[in-house]
Amino acid sequence: MKNGIYKRIYAIFFLQGAVFIYSLTTVISKLVSDYKFLSKEFILLYILDFAVLGIYAILWQQLLKRFELSIAYANKAMTLLWSLLWSVLLFRENISPSKIIGVFLVIVGTIILNAPGNTKSEFLVEKSESNSFENRR
Repeated sequence: MKNGIYKRIYAIFFLQGAVFIYSLTTVISKLVSDYKFLSKEFILLYILDFAVLGIYAILWQQLLKRFELSIAYANKAMTLLWSLLWSVLLFRENISPSKIIGVFLVIVGTIILNAPGNTKSEFLVEKSESNSFENRR
């Protein structure tokens, strides 16, 4: 039983880590917008943005092995939390109470979706071979 709990916690942290990495693209995109189009800085930051997206794509493919698509995709909404934090910490932007309430609701929804028993199968266990897409062809 404890092993299953540890797997669940690890998988959720892995998923949120991937979302965190994905949120970095919002920071890079904001930085890119400060530079003249096709300047050296613009191009370097644009390449960095693509690299981060590439890393995220690899992580995303691994996550889809462990989570149902609907659960994994719903967790991407946590990008709103990270983007809000980046906007305050890095860009000194103001946040309104409505933004805080909205992000809070997203967090609550994500927690509800990640709760055990909210999916047909245990979403953290590797999908069985009989359930894989390759075996359906």
